[in-house]
Amino acid sequence: MAMYEIETNAHIMISWAENEEQARSYAEDNYPEEEVLRISKRPRDLWVISKRLLGLDGASDPCDTARECLSRASGDKVHAIRLFMMDTGADLHEAQRAIETNMSLGW
Repeated sequence: MAMYEIETNAHIMISWAENEEQARSYAEDNYPEEEVLRISKRPRDLWVISKRLLGLDGASDPCDTARECLSRASGDKVHAIRLFMMDTGADLHEAQRAIETNMSLGW
């Protein structure tokens, strides 16, 4: 299996797939309302996100609440931030940081 980067009009997904057709099918099954813009086969079996480039310092632990909010919001960051604020009582800054950190960790 190869690793594919699948870009839609709202998301960039990373997925293992046998071929490009299977990668496209994965995106269409999970996000049927979105248009697939690009599919690229990754040259390695590794996807790297720079925490320093995202402005995150130190170790970050995944937050189950933030990941659940992202899931309920179908990956819509703004909606997930609102859900996080409602669920936890966090202010906007705390909610945004929790959601964006978990997005960068590959929720």
